[in-house]
Amino acid sequence: MGTKLLGQIVLITGASSGIGLALTHQLLQENTQIIALIRTEFPKDDTSIQAAIATRQLRVYRADLSDFTSLRAALEQIKNNEQQIDLLYNNAGGSFPELMYSKQGRELHYELHTVAPYIITMELKALLKKGTLKRVVHTSTNAFNMMKRFDPETLDNPVHFIMLFGPYAASKLALSLWTQELAPQLAQEGITMVSVDPGGNNTLRKGKKSGIPFYLKPIIQLLFPHPSKGASLLYQGAIGDHKPGAYLAKNKQVELKFLQHAPRVLEKVRDIYEYTYQQVGK
Repeated sequence: MGTKLLGQIVLITGASSGIGLALTHQLLQENTQIIALIRTEFPKDDTSIQAAIATRQLRVYRADLSDFTSLRAALEQIKNNEQQIDLLYNNAGGSFPELMYSKQGRELHYELHTVAPYIITMELKALLKKGTLKRVVHTSTNAFNMMKRFDPETLDNPVHFIMLFGPYAASKLALSLWTQELAPQLAQEGITMVSVDPGGNNTLRKGKKSGIPFYLKPIIQLLFPHPSKGASLLYQGAIGDHKPGAYLAKNKQVELKFLQHAPRVLEKVRDIYEYTYQQVGK
C-alpha cells in the first residue's frame, strides 16, 4: 500500500461495508483522516473503526445518497463542518435484484451510481480545491464489457432488467463516460478525476439481497479475493499519475466502450443536478 496518503483528508462514500470498509481500514493505518458518508452504520464490533470514531480520525455523516433531501442535508453538514478534502472516493453503491426506483423517480442504479457521484463532486468541489491532492476517484466496474448496446435515454427508466449486466452495468458505464467527458474541465481547476474498476471481490454478505445472479455466487465465494484487493486498486487510482478522466482496470488505462455517448450522459446528469437537485429545499 505504501504511505502516500499519510495525513490526507479523504472522504469515502459507502465506507461502512465491502470495498469501502476495506479501504477505510487501510487508510486509517496510514494516519489518514477519513470523512465517511454512509447509509448504514459501521460494524459495532469493529474495534479499530470504533476507536477512530472516538478520536474523530473517522468522522461519520449519514445519508441515503439516492434521496436528494437526505443527500443535501448531509452535504450541507460536511460543507459546514469540514475545512478541506484532499481526496474524494465516490464508492457507494451495489447491485439490486430487481427493477427499483429512487424517491425522485429514476432507476435506482442510475441515481446511486451515476447521478449521486456527480452531485457529490460538484457540491464538494470548493472543499477539494482547498485540499492538497485534489483528486476524485469513482468506483466503476468491468461488468459493462458484456454490454452489446448502450442507450443513454433509457438510463432513467430501463425497458428491460438483467441482474448485474443490465442497469447496474449501464449505470457504471455512464459514470465512467461522464467522468471522461468532464475531467478536462475539472483539470483546469486543478482537480484530477478518474474512474477505477476494482475487479472482482467477494463482497457478498449474509442476509443481504443483491443483484448477483445465483450462478455466480459460488464462484465469487470460492475464487474472488477479499475486498482489500479492490481497495488497493482504488488506492493506486488515487496516487498514480493518470490522465484526467482515465478509466483504469488493473491500474492501467483502458478505452471505454460507447464513448460517443459521453456528452449526452454528462448533459443528463448535469441537468438533474441543476434543475432538480439544486431546487431541493428551496
